[in-house]
Amino acid sequence: MSFSALNLDANILRAIADAGYTEPTPIQVQAIPQILVGHDLIGIAQTGTGKTAAFTLPLLTKLAATPAQRHGTRVLVLAPTRELVVQIEENIRAYGKYLPFKMATVFGGVGENAQIKALQSGLEIIVATPGRLLDLMGRRYSDFTGLQYLVLDEADRMLDMGFLPSIRQIVRSLPKQRQTLLFSATLSREIEGLTHEFQHAPKLVQIGRRSNPAETVTQWAYEVPRSRKVALLAHLLEDPNMNMVLVFVRMKHSADRLARQLESHGVTCATLHSNRSQNQRLRALRDFKSGVVRVLVATDIAARGIDVDGISHVVNFDFPMHSEDYVHRIGRTGRAQAIGDAISFVTPEDHGELRSLERFIGRGLVRKHAEGFDYTDRPEVRSGPPQQERGRGQQQHSRPAQPQQRQQKPPHRPQRAQNAQRSQHPLHRADSWQSGFAPEPGSPGSSQRPRSGNRPGGNVPGGPRPGGRPFRRSWGR
Repeated sequence: MSFSALNLDANILRAIADAGYTEPTPIQVQAIPQILVGHDLIGIAQTGTGKTAAFTLPLLTKLAATPAQRHGTRVLVLAPTRELVVQIEENIRAYGKYLPFKMATVFGGVGENAQIKALQSGLEIIVATPGRLLDLMGRRYSDFTGLQYLVLDEADRMLDMGFLPSIRQIVRSLPKQRQTLLFSATLSREIEGLTHEFQHAPKLVQIGRRSNPAETVTQWAYEVPRSRKVALLAHLLEDPNMNMVLVFVRMKHSADRLARQLESHGVTCATLHSNRSQNQRLRALRDFKSGVVRVLVATDIAARGIDVDGISHVVNFDFPMHSEDYVHRIGRTGRAQAIGDAISFVTPEDHGELRSLERFIGRGLVRKHAEGFDYTDRPEVRSGPPQQERGRGQQQHSRPAQPQQRQQKPPHRPQRAQNAQRSQHPLHRADSWQSGFAPEPGSPGSSQRPRSGNRPGGNVPGGPRPGGRPFRRSWGR
């Protein structure tokens, strides 16, 4: 089937041809006619199957066919991450480049003034993350009285990230007479609950199974000691065919550390995680797409917005803790019937997760051995996490070791009664040092009952205590 058989607007077909696409994907073949007719829709499909175009193309066709009846937003798309918002915006602009419409993106991590100005100017399409949009809606910067189409993209991940309360508040403020489209990688009980709450008699379109990775992705497992993982990755990257590599780690500081280690081996890298500013994240994606950097090191949540064609390899540097995360990770390669490779590093500690994954996907991963690489386990030299992640008072000092007799503890001295009494107060217990100050009396974690009356400073650290002495703050040393 060709795109012309789907009754899309002629200007959109022209833009599709410009992008080099000739045939729709299965999710597009099944979803587009249902959306054009006007049905609510549940779309269940794996990553890389063309879900974004499955709702973008028919909605642009409907906007082109029916002029706006009133001023205000007609299409609202909600997505879980800033990166995904930007990717959806790029798709809409690419397919709608021959159509006259106004669009804006709304997400956190950047200044809000430009977003407020765009909302107030009158827009037909808004693509947003729930948190920032709800904030601006609460200050009445948006107008959804004429909204016709609502899209919840990657609804499963929005639930995982705790956006359900915000989504509920947003949806309840929208007109009830609207078309609602929901796309997800899974059809869980929670997703079914959302469909009952937000949709009317939706049509279900389901492509493939969530536990079935793309058939065009070759999956390998390298069993390697933890201390040799960086060296093994640097060894594999000597292969020039690994020209666009997405590497997954579990922790944010692990991403930065791995990038530094790879750069010391002459590999160009960028990182993508939630501690990076929005401009840094956009630049990392832009450099990765353009080939300025060869390797992008990312965490799972940050990578949810990655929609990049041509990724040659996905490397699970840290083995995923959940099997569905594995399928989501490797779905970044082998898109649109392209060939891709997924490489997983498996340490002795990961064997339990590996067995669970193989049961989940219904087959075993092929074990592979890197030729010419020394797998001998060695003591791992850690550079440590960034300074700010250390506890107070944990800086290392390079003082020479002292003679044994100087390491003996000093003789015990009896503590004064006043100090002993004070040390029992929540503000002076050692466990309160970890957070800067202790919980207020009567608050969760406090061992004191709240004081009655309106005594000045009664519940404030630093206020008066019984007997007239001020509280003291106990800072970590």
